[in-house]
Amino acid sequence: MSRAHRFHSTVLREYDIRGIVGRTLSEDDARAVGRAFGTMVVRSGGTSACVGYDGRHSSPALEAAMVEGLAATGLHVLRVGLGPTPMLYFAARHLNADAGVMITGSHNPPEYNGIKMVLGKGPVYGDAIQEIGRIAAAGAYADGTGGHEGVDVRDAYVDRLFRDYDGARDLTVAWDAGNGATGEILRRLTARLPGTHHRLFDTIDGDFPNHHPDPTVEANLIDLKRTVAEKGCDLGIGFDGDGDRIGAIDHKGRVVWGDQLVAIYAADVLPAHPGATIIADVKASQALFDEIARHGGTPLMWKTGHSLLKAKMAEVGSPLAGEMSGHIFFADRWYGFDDALYCAIRLLGLVSRSGVTLADLRDRLPQFVNTPETRFQVDEERKFAVITEVRERLAAAGADVNAIDGVRVSTPDGWWLLRASNTQDVLVARCEARDEEGLERLKGMVVEQLERSGLKAPSFEGGH
Repeated sequence: MSRAHRFHSTVLREYDIRGIVGRTLSEDDARAVGRAFGTMVVRSGGTSACVGYDGRHSSPALEAAMVEGLAATGLHVLRVGLGPTPMLYFAARHLNADAGVMITGSHNPPEYNGIKMVLGKGPVYGDAIQEIGRIAAAGAYADGTGGHEGVDVRDAYVDRLFRDYDGARDLTVAWDAGNGATGEILRRLTARLPGTHHRLFDTIDGDFPNHHPDPTVEANLIDLKRTVAEKGCDLGIGFDGDGDRIGAIDHKGRVVWGDQLVAIYAADVLPAHPGATIIADVKASQALFDEIARHGGTPLMWKTGHSLLKAKMAEVGSPLAGEMSGHIFFADRWYGFDDALYCAIRLLGLVSRSGVTLADLRDRLPQFVNTPETRFQVDEERKFAVITEVRERLAAAGADVNAIDGVRVSTPDGWWLLRASNTQDVLVARCEARDEEGLERLKGMVVEQLERSGLKAPSFEGGH
C-alpha cells in the first residue's frame, strides 16, 4: 500500500467514518484508517486496541484490513469479533485497551458500512476524525510491528449486563433484534433473565430481510407491536443495527420515544444522585426537561450527536443523558456509553420494581402534541447557511432562541426547532405545543422562515 492515502470527500463525518462499500468506502480505506488512527493511539502513549464488527456482509473484510493497519503502527490488536457496538466499548474497558474500533454501518441501509472509534475512555469525533484524514494524506504514519489475537468477551459482557438487573417481578417481554448485531448477545441475555421472552429476528443477517433496523421509525416496529399484542407482553424492546439505540413499546402498542424513556429513567436515577445534571439533545420534549427539574435534577440541553453528549457527560459528571434518536447513556452504575441492551436491562428492572406498567409511567409524563423529527433534503453547502439566516432574522425580531445547535425557538405556544444534520445533506425540523392549534401556529413559523430562505417547507406528519 502506498503510504499516502486520500478518502472520498463524504466519508469523514462528524461522529464517525461512513460510506457505501465499493463506491466511497473500501478495504484500502479501512487499512488507512487503521494506520492513521493507530498513529494517534501510539502518539498518545497507547500500545493496544480492541476491534469488533457488526453483521454486515462487508464487515469481516473491513475488519481484517483495519487490524492490518493498526498492527502496522506497532499496536497489539485484540479482536473481539462479531457483536454490537457497545460490546466493543465494553471490551476496550474490560481488557484495558488504549483504544477501540468498531466496524459498523449502524442503522444505514445494507450497502453502507463505517467505523466508530474510542481513544482512552472518550469518543473520537469532530476534528479528531479530520486528523485521521490529514495523517493519511501526508502518509505520516507511526511504524512498528504489532500483532493480533482473538478474545471472546461475550460471556463477560452478558455477565456485566445481567449484574445490574434488579427486577422484583417477572415480566413478559417481546424483543426485536432486527437481524442486527445484537442477536447472539440477546439470546444469551434472555436465557438468564427471569420472566418470559419472545425474540424476533435474532439471526444476524446483513441483508436485514424482515425490516430496516431503526427502531425510531414507527413503521419498523409493526412486528414488535403485533407480538406484544398477540403474546400479552408487558412491553416490547427493539434495537438498531449495531445495538447502541433503543426503541420501546408499551403493552397498549404505543411507542415510548427516546425522550420519554430518558424522563422515566431520570425519575429512577435522581434519588441516588440528588441535584445531578441530566442532559438531553435539542430535539427532546420540554416534558423531559420539566420532569428532570421536578425530580430535583438539573436539566441541560445540549447538541445532538452521540459523541457530543458522551463528551459533555464526562465534562459535567452527569449520571444520565439521552437523545430523541434512542441513544441513551448511563454513567449511573455503567460506563457512560450508549448501550441499548443495558438500557433494556434498566427498563425491565425499573418497570418490574415500580408495580405499574410502562404505559402508566408514560402516561404520568406531561402531555404535549408534537411533530416527529422531520427531515428534508438541502444541499450540503446550503444547509448551514440557512440556519445562519434564520438565526439572524430571529435575533433581529427579538425572538427567544436557544442557538446551541441550530435554532430552538420558544413561544407562548411551545417551541420549534430547525437544525442542520452533521451526517447528511438534510435540515431537521420539529415542533411541540400544548394543543393542536398551537402546533399549527408553530409549524407556520417554520414554513415562513424556510420560505424566506427560498426553501420549500417539509410535510409534518405524525408525532407523539
